[in-house]
Amino acid sequence: MKKNIALVTGGFSGESVISYKSAATIDKNLSREQYNVYIIDVNKDGWFYTNNAGKKIPVDKNDFSIIKDGKKITFDAALIGMHGTPGEDGKLQGYFDMLGIPYTGCDATTSAITFNKRYAVAVAKMAGIGVAASMHLQAHTPVAPAEILEQLRLPLFVKPNNGGSSIGMSKVLKAEELQPAIEKAFKEDSQVLVEEMITGREFTVGVYKSKGQIIVLPFTEVKAHDDKVFFDFEAKYEGKSSEITPAVVDEAIAEKVRAAAKKVYEVFNCRGVIRIDFIYNEAEGRPFMLEVNTIPGQSAASIVPQQVAAAGGHLTDFYSLLIEECFS
Repeated sequence: MKKNIALVTGGFSGESVISYKSAATIDKNLSREQYNVYIIDVNKDGWFYTNNAGKKIPVDKNDFSIIKDGKKITFDAALIGMHGTPGEDGKLQGYFDMLGIPYTGCDATTSAITFNKRYAVAVAKMAGIGVAASMHLQAHTPVAPAEILEQLRLPLFVKPNNGGSSIGMSKVLKAEELQPAIEKAFKEDSQVLVEEMITGREFTVGVYKSKGQIIVLPFTEVKAHDDKVFFDFEAKYEGKSSEITPAVVDEAIAEKVRAAAKKVYEVFNCRGVIRIDFIYNEAEGRPFMLEVNTIPGQSAASIVPQQVAAAGGHLTDFYSLLIEECFS
């Protein structure tokens, strides 16, 4: 008998625009021979399933069910294809845990920790994983740019502390750019992380687990088209960066990146597929973790689908693997 799978998308933040792109790719590649797929849109206006006639059917949040053609539909599992809150920060995961519904990806604790960039950096640092020097800013306690620059060296990255890496980020090359960058980030979150830039080659690495084995996908090198652009929303979705998959890199470097990726996956107790961004600093001969993305993008422009293809895989098989893993 086919399993009923809820493909959960949308979200409450600016990342929702990416969620819908990811959901379109996932929906296109999910096996209808194995699964009955229902797209559930969770947004600020409510939780809905849209039927073939275009009618929005509300989700009963008491048991995460819907009524279709007069019949109650419950779900065997949820495939979470939502970026930002509440799908990437542990809130939905906790809800599904309470209902006893399996779901793809990391659990509530891991999701909450990795979503908070400052906490993720702290955990990684304690585990001996390389990370950049940083400062954590809170909206209720303003910190003058001059004070930040006394502790951190330019260039800097300024990013919303909670959320994905795409929206609200800035690269700061000059002191006068710092305050506008902080204000931009605070528009997305009440907490902001300011980090020193680690120079080197940028790699982004997809990692997943299958049958107890941690598998690192062929990783990607990201090259911005100019010094002012980095791997933000414009770089990802508007063609302002180049992505080389698989990365052309010496095997000695590749092995260090793969080892670091596996260690991050283990340290954060990850499940399903994640994507980790690294800078490989050649002077120190080691990778530095930038952040962990527990629900990596799955749009046509996204990295993980590129890496699955580079590994000789097919998205239909890959998504089936992720769903089946959540039952184990």
